[in-house]
Amino acid sequence: MERRHEKYEQLIARCRGLAPTPTAVAHPCDQSSLEGALDAARQGLIAPILVGPAARIKAVAAENRLDLAGHPIVDTAHSHESADKAVELVRLGKAEALMKGSLHTDELMGAVVRRETGLRTERRISHCFVMDVPNHPTPLMITDAAVNIAPTLADKVDIVQNAIDLAHALGAEEVRVAILSAMETVNPGVPSTIEAAALCKMADRGQITGAVLDGPLALDNAISLAAAKIKKIDSPVAGRANVLVVPDLEAGNMLAKSLTFLAGADAAGIVLGAKVPIILTSRADSVLTRLASCAVAVLMAKARREQAAKAVS
Repeated sequence: MERRHEKYEQLIARCRGLAPTPTAVAHPCDQSSLEGALDAARQGLIAPILVGPAARIKAVAAENRLDLAGHPIVDTAHSHESADKAVELVRLGKAEALMKGSLHTDELMGAVVRRETGLRTERRISHCFVMDVPNHPTPLMITDAAVNIAPTLADKVDIVQNAIDLAHALGAEEVRVAILSAMETVNPGVPSTIEAAALCKMADRGQITGAVLDGPLALDNAISLAAAKIKKIDSPVAGRANVLVVPDLEAGNMLAKSLTFLAGADAAGIVLGAKVPIILTSRADSVLTRLASCAVAVLMAKARREQAAKAVS
């Protein structure tokens, strides 16, 4: 039996020896968000810049006996200003990652996507869960289960490419992307099967790069070699997928939560497609899951630096 959390521990171990990533932590004004940032700092993953009302942050630290020594605080009046200031730190080059504190996700993402002052790129912003599923051999990535409600085919091109880039940053030797639907055949009555087929052909034509894609695939055919064999699906992805692309947010949310509550999986979360990785954590996350989310961001930030250096040279 596989030791639980082994895959997250391996991700965190890959960050050892790297300099802590400067990270703007937006509004860490409760115990879980402040402690999560400080835990990641103690592990050497991030160098947090705490952005929020200084008096509140210090009060939370004092109440919970958390040591703020060495961690700068950027004072703000309220959560909206915290989001704006955190994004500004990234734009000024003072932070290479963004981390959600105790403010609402919509507040943070509103500052991120603002056209004039945000962190948009040419890519569609998307969310990716990196899941540690007990007894599954590799981390399992699910996208998009938190940002894009009903993505179009054009949106899905970016969602897939964002996930592929992340998989490479996390050290995947081969990225195998399953485009999920309810069946493994193209059916004009099921739009997600049409989009799956289109995405696979786009990959064939070089419009999506860095991975092998197959779809439509039902979930069992994507992750179970036995199921794929029964259905006689001959594919390098079927039964071996490490990236699962869901039809819409509802399907992704249900899949991720099913794995969490029925299979004992943990779900580290990150937002991709902005100028820097964005760490989204939940108050229900375990300490290890929070650290894993930070580790994912650290490895993504490292890949971005290397890509930028390569482009300059």
